[in-house]
Amino acid sequence: MNLSYFIAKRISFKKAGGFSATIHKIAVGSLALGLAVSLISFMVLGGFQRTVSEKVYGFTGHYQVQRFTMSNAFEEAPFSQNSEFSQTYKQLPFIRKVQSFAHKAALIKGEQEVEGVIMKGIGPDFDSLAFAKYVIEGRMITIPEEGTSNEILLSQHIANRLLLKVGDEITLYFVQDPPRYRRVEVVGIFQTYLENFDEKIIIGELQTIRNLNNWTKDQVGGLEIFVDDFNKISSYTPLIEEFMDYDLKLISSQDKFLEIFDWLSLLDNNVYVFIGLIGFVAIFNMGAILFILIMERTQMIGLLKALGSTNKQIRRIFFWNGINILLRGMAIGNILGLGIGFFQDQFRLIPLDAASYYMSYVPIDWNWPVFILINFGIIILTAAVLWIPVMVISRVDPIRSIRFD
Repeated sequence: MNLSYFIAKRISFKKAGGFSATIHKIAVGSLALGLAVSLISFMVLGGFQRTVSEKVYGFTGHYQVQRFTMSNAFEEAPFSQNSEFSQTYKQLPFIRKVQSFAHKAALIKGEQEVEGVIMKGIGPDFDSLAFAKYVIEGRMITIPEEGTSNEILLSQHIANRLLLKVGDEITLYFVQDPPRYRRVEVVGIFQTYLENFDEKIIIGELQTIRNLNNWTKDQVGGLEIFVDDFNKISSYTPLIEEFMDYDLKLISSQDKFLEIFDWLSLLDNNVYVFIGLIGFVAIFNMGAILFILIMERTQMIGLLKALGSTNKQIRRIFFWNGINILLRGMAIGNILGLGIGFFQDQFRLIPLDAASYYMSYVPIDWNWPVFILINFGIIILTAAVLWIPVMVISRVDPIRSIRFD
C-alpha cells in the first residue's frame, strides 16, 4: 500500500479525535454547503428561465411568419395558407408544429367598465392541449369545422377588472369602419402571470376575425412556428428564411419580446457572481483548514522527516487527507442539493407570490451537464488550492518541530 495514503487514512477524522475531528467536520460541512447552494441556485435559475420562456413561447410560438408591411398596427395584413412557405416548411425536420392566428383590436363592455383588448383568433390547428395548463377555470373554446361558436377565453386579470366569470355573455366591439360587434360567451379563464399577455390578450376564433375583415377562408394573419429546441433559435433562423416567400417576414419571439429575454439573460450574471463568491469561500476554507491541520501535525511531520521521509511523501499525506475531505464534502453536497431540488420539483414545497414572480412555486430545472461541470470545477480548483498549504511542509525543521508544543 502507498505509505502516504496509509498515513493519511490513519489521521483522517474517523481515526482522529478532539480538535482534528472538529476541523475535519467543519471542512466537510462548508464544502458540502457551498456545493449544495451552487446546485440549487442553478436549478432555480434554470427553472425560472425555462418557465417564463415556455409561457412566452406557448402564447406566440418560437417564430411568427407575417406578411411584410410598413405598419406597426396590432392587426396583421392577411396572406394565404396556400403560400409557398406553407407547402415547403415540412422539409425542415426541426419544425415541430405550425399553427395559424390573427389579431384584432376590440373593446369589451362589462357591467361597469369598458376594457380595450387584443383578440387573438386561433384555428383548428391550435394546440389546445399545450395551452390547457394555463386555463384555470372553465374550458377551451370549441372551434367548429363550419361557422363560429362565438366563444372566448379571458385572462384572470381582465375578468377581475370587468367582474366577469365563466358562463357570462358579453359584447365585443371591434374597432373598424364601420364599427361592428359580436355577442360572445366566456367559456374559460386563463392565467400566465405575464403582464404582456394577461392585461391585453383574449382568445377567440380565427374565423370570427376572417368574417369581420372579409377575408377568404384560406387567409390568416400569421403562422406560429414551434421548433424542437428553442436554444438553437439563432441557428434555425437562416434555415427557415430560405423557405420564406418574398412578401413574408420571419419574427423571432426573442426579438419581439426582447425586454423579457434580456431580463432573463441578466439573471445569469447575478447567479455567476453569487456562485463565484460561494466557491471562493469554500475553496479558501479548504486551504485554511488544511493549513491548520498541518500546523497541528507539526510534530508528526518532524518525526517523519527524522525517520527519512521526503518532503514529497509528507506533502502527499496531507494532499490525500484534503482529497478525502473534498470527496466526502462533495458527496454530502450533491445529496443535499439534488435532494432538496427533487422534493421541490415533486411536491412544490416552497411557494411564490405569482404576482411578483410570474409563477406560484419555485421551479426546478434538471440541467445535468451543468451539475457535472460544477462538480468537476470544484474538484480541479480545490485540488489545485490544496497544494498551496502543503508547500509549507518543506520549511519545517525536524529538530524544532519535534520539540514543538
